[in-house]
Amino acid sequence: MIGRLSGTLLEKNPPQLLVDCHGVGYEVDVSMGTFYNLPALGEKVTLLTQQIVREDAHLLFGFGTAEERTVFRQLIKISGVGPRMALAILSGMSVAELSQAITLQETGRLVKVPGVGKKTAERLLLELKGKLGADLGAIGGVVRSDASADILNALVALGYSDKEAVLAMKQVPPGSGVSDGIKLALKALSKG
Repeated sequence: MIGRLSGTLLEKNPPQLLVDCHGVGYEVDVSMGTFYNLPALGEKVTLLTQQIVREDAHLLFGFGTAEERTVFRQLIKISGVGPRMALAILSGMSVAELSQAITLQETGRLVKVPGVGKKTAERLLLELKGKLGADLGAIGGVVRSDASADILNALVALGYSDKEAVLAMKQVPPGSGVSDGIKLALKALSKG
């Protein structure tokens, strides 16, 4: 398994790179976030990698950070999400944005990524809920309890937009229970 490449950057053709490692050129696909942080051609580059072996190809995906590679590995474990789609997701949003979308259960943000439909977005939110985004404690600068995601989901299910739900959450004191939080949020929404 190839886990890391360090060499000279020879070519940049988004999303693919050619990295020369002591005379061997590796073609590596990277997310746009990693691509924009690359050095100039001819410079040294180090990438963490994930090798995917298929019947018809050996593919190499590169990442600028360990966090991005970890998220990529989580994404490709989900049914219906292959390495290309995982790379598209990481190109369409940063790891922090993806974590926030999962914490807030926002399908709308995921559907904006090319190739991600509503069903795939819902599957991503469901399967990544406990694995990614759970450590994101601050929403809008206010520390939230574990009940915040349930309160937000309830508000969205009642027909409020993600933006309205997040604004209403600012009126809910930290540590509120789910039922009390929903009541307080609805009260705040009815005043607005």
